[in-house]
Amino acid sequence: MIRRLPYCSQPPRSMPVLPPEMPVARQHAIIVGRSKWVNGTPLRYAFMPQTRDHAQEEVVREAFDEWKDLGIGLDFWEVREPEEAQVRIGFLPGTSWSFVGRDILGIPLDEPTMNFGWDLRDDYGRGTARHEIGHTLGMPHEHQNPNAGIIWDEPAVLEFLSGPPNFWSPGDVFHNVLRKLDPAEVEGTRWDPDSIMEYEFPPGLVISPEEYREGIFPPGTISKIDAEQALFWYPTLDERPPRLAVFESRALSLTPGEQFDAELVPDETRTYRVGTFGSSDMVLVLFEDCDGELRQIAADDDSGDERNALVEVELRAGTRYVLRARMYHLWQPGTSAVMVW
Repeated sequence: MIRRLPYCSQPPRSMPVLPPEMPVARQHAIIVGRSKWVNGTPLRYAFMPQTRDHAQEEVVREAFDEWKDLGIGLDFWEVREPEEAQVRIGFLPGTSWSFVGRDILGIPLDEPTMNFGWDLRDDYGRGTARHEIGHTLGMPHEHQNPNAGIIWDEPAVLEFLSGPPNFWSPGDVFHNVLRKLDPAEVEGTRWDPDSIMEYEFPPGLVISPEEYREGIFPPGTISKIDAEQALFWYPTLDERPPRLAVFESRALSLTPGEQFDAELVPDETRTYRVGTFGSSDMVLVLFEDCDGELRQIAADDDSGDERNALVEVELRAGTRYVLRARMYHLWQPGTSAVMVW
């Protein structure tokens, strides 16, 4: 008997508009990196008060812990008020979904960025919680990876997903299953059929690869390759980054995806500029240390522009701040640097 499962229904994404003459390597670095958080970001999450479900909330907390236990550099903080959170979680029956990575920052503060539409208290539900958090970390659906080489029996897929429990339109099926991701959106060169970001599919939907004609059955857990990807983007951070002095220009030797971290403790209260230099695409984020919790106070992303990231912000004497700058791409030979002045 075919197991008919409800599937994550991914919200549409808007891709950055990049000049067509931009080199492919630079486009790829920007598109892949744009969804990823600056490593060390404390992601605060809250449950939407209108749809709270205390039993299922515990499953979500456990799923956050599983991702954190990989040793990644992101932190997850549960807060009470949704307007204090970047990740806002609902339990509205119907579909499960999450916006991808930093896309959630564009969602109004009174709206969820993630929803769970079915019971999470079984193995499939726990896998759903891991899957949606994977989206929040910046991961797309794995079965849409163009490196998978999947050839679908499209009429069979459309018929299967138009029925219960999903009742998807042809547009939904194309967006969530049949559409191949642009190669610029994909990390690595392998398809991972065991990924937590892979759907389970029954027999009769895949024409090739031949070994998957009898179905794709991921275990519903964070795979080895999932963990590798998470640790590539979010490696374990040193507890105390080096100190960056005012007016000190620090040269950066970063490869795409790498990050520079430093702390600032200004001697005087005034307005400062914090910026990058060089022919590079970077995202720069400044956090304030508030009793041991980092709170973002300024950010700039210069990717795709012929400029450098720059923020202007008032800093208080004796207060600790943390600067994080992630490299997308170095688009001309030379070096890049960061400075506070």
